[in-house]
Amino acid sequence: MQNPLFGDAGKPAKKSGKVVEPAIIDPALIELAQSLPAHLRLGTSSWNYPGWNGLVWNGEYPETNLSRYGLAAYAQHPLFRTVSVDRSFYRPLNVAQFAEYASQVGQHFRFVVKAPSLITDALVRDESGRGMRQNPNFLNAEQAVQMFVEPALEGLGRRLGALVFQISPLPTAWLGQMPKLIDRLHTLLKAIPDLKSIAPDGVVAVEVRDPQWLTPQFVDALRDTGATYCMGLHAKMPRITEQLPILRALWPGPLVCRWNLNPLHGAYGYEDAQALYSPYDKMMDPDPETRAALVRVISGTARAGQNVFVTLSNKAEGSAPLSVIELARAIRADNHPSGNT
Repeated sequence: MQNPLFGDAGKPAKKSGKVVEPAIIDPALIELAQSLPAHLRLGTSSWNYPGWNGLVWNGEYPETNLSRYGLAAYAQHPLFRTVSVDRSFYRPLNVAQFAEYASQVGQHFRFVVKAPSLITDALVRDESGRGMRQNPNFLNAEQAVQMFVEPALEGLGRRLGALVFQISPLPTAWLGQMPKLIDRLHTLLKAIPDLKSIAPDGVVAVEVRDPQWLTPQFVDALRDTGATYCMGLHAKMPRITEQLPILRALWPGPLVCRWNLNPLHGAYGYEDAQALYSPYDKMMDPDPETRAALVRVISGTARAGQNVFVTLSNKAEGSAPLSVIELARAIRADNHPSGNT
């Protein structure tokens, strides 16, 4: 009989404890990271994936351990200079929680943080995601500042990169009320205090999941408040080339982009991608078209000296760490066509 003290035969035991050992990094990736501009920050969405063993972690760790203690190991990867804190979308985080994140990363690391859905979703939803009733706090300026902006700014300090208000898909009946909704968004953005005195790289960005938002009035609201547009690469939204006019209208300014979902899965294919790509350790569906278009935007923004924050999801191509590597290689090739770094 197998001795239970030694786990399954032939399988390494999962590690536990408060220390997550970082993966051993190929020197070529260190060289690649050094070739990129310091104000260009690439990273992933969250960091709690056991399947990243060998890519980000050295060993098998439970997801709960990675969620609590994996950030320090993640931040040691030379290509990861930012991360999207998606957890804050589902439940607001307090100052102490943000400060704990900040304590685990170096001084040049910057966080991209999602606003709580309590502010950015028009509906209150049940556990399955089905809308139950109208959300009274939708785009509420006072709640946005108290529940999200102030705790993130105080807790992260200089390590704050982008505060992202990702507005969930609107009920169909609401799509005919865009001027009114943009006015409400404008009021919210105007209420946000200046970030620069505490977080010099800090920027407020708005991501949407309905193309009906993308109007001149929307651009005016962003420009008037010093906010920017978060380019969301998601099947619910037009491709990059169709979103570029918004960025051009706001130029000059930083680039905030979240590459969320491979378009081949369609607008409602998030769960399909999740099932197909788990445990997120392989490139399953490379998307060179999106990557090439994104590289052009990144390179143009970075060459102008503007900050760039780009985070990638596992659902983009199958494995976010591998997507970051391929994107970084493409950026270097675009900036050094001869191959010299």
